Amino acid sequence: MLYNRGDVVLVLFPNSNLKTAKRRPALVIQVDGLQTGLPQTIVAMISSNLSRTGHVSRVLVPKSSVDGQRMGIHSDSVIMVDNIATVQKNVIDRRISIWSDLTPIDAAIRATFGV
Repeated sequence: MLYNRGDVVLVLFPNSNLKTAKRRPALVIQVDGLQTGLPQTIVAMISSNLSRTGHVSRVLVPKSSVDGQRMGIHSDSVIMVDNIATVQKNVIDRRISIWSDLTPIDAAIRATFGV
C-alpha cells in the first residue's frame, strides 16, 4: 500500500532501544513520491502522554479540535517530530485518517532539524 505525507497510520513503532516496539498511531512525514526503491516510510510518533508537550519539536493535538477529530485520535495527543522512525511498510497495519494542514508539523521539523 502507498502511504502519503499526512497519513495517520497504525504502526508497530520501534522503541529507542530498537529491541522492542509498540503498536501506536504515527504521522507519515516523508515527502510524497520519494522513490528510494526501499519498501519503507518515515513516520513521527503520536503519543497520548501530554507530559511530552511544550517543546518546539512537538505538536499538541486536542481530541476536540478539528485536527483531532479528523485524525480520529481517542485522546488529546502530541505528535513528536523529535521521535521519528523509518519503518518497513509491512509493519504499518492501516491508514487511520489523513491530516491535511501540515503547517505546524513543518515548523516542528524545521525546529528539530534546523532546516
